[in-house]
Amino acid sequence: MPNLLINIDHVATLRNARQEAFPDPVEAAHLCEASGADGIVFHLREDRRHINDHDVVQLKRVVRGKLDFELSTSEEIVSFCCEICPDLATLVPERREEITTEGGLDVMRLHADLAGTVHRLTKAGIEEVALFVDPDLEQIRAVRDTGASAIELHTGDFANAVKGSEQFGEAQRLAKAAAFAHECGLIVHAGHGLDYDNYRLFSRSVPHVSEVSIGFAVIAQSIFVGLGAAVTDMARLVKGEHAS
Repeated sequence: MPNLLINIDHVATLRNARQEAFPDPVEAAHLCEASGADGIVFHLREDRRHINDHDVVQLKRVVRGKLDFELSTSEEIVSFCCEICPDLATLVPERREEITTEGGLDVMRLHADLAGTVHRLTKAGIEEVALFVDPDLEQIRAVRDTGASAIELHTGDFANAVKGSEQFGEAQRLAKAAAFAHECGLIVHAGHGLDYDNYRLFSRSVPHVSEVSIGFAVIAQSIFVGLGAAVTDMARLVKGEHAS
């Protein structure tokens, strides 16, 4: 079964909405791990709209499972990531005007820049470096050629698809991409928009996925059931058990 990493960015978004010291994303990370998560994901954006540098330092200190640092190729952020040396660094596209990440990296167009960043991160001792990409075979081939060890498949189109033939078609597209990435020797991760409703079809359809990153759905559900219960239910779903 895949590992479940919980993205805690939205806890920091809520904190920053009132410029308070709470809710603390580091405390949330601890509770997520205690409730069944295999690790924690965060995205340190250039504008620091949610997670900030202090959060990152504290997360490195307290997270016991896998720590995934999502980042752009910004020189400042890449240098900081090298200092922190997380278990996993995931390179993602970033635009200041977007609400959330809108799609995968154009690895073919940005190949030289991405390959250089992958080399820096790897040389800093980060064991796993991934690129966030759409389920496109040419982009996946380009990921392999950067020297990255993993991909994270962008599941947003699948998550946003109308249930039925459209959603099934997106699932098959992801399945083909995951199989190709596996053939290329890449570790396969997946994330963006996965939730309690669509995960079953995703898990039945897409092979070779070793890790999923899920955030918004869990944080939203926690408003009604509490963060611990929301994480536990998602962990049971990902691990193949029935959610309560």
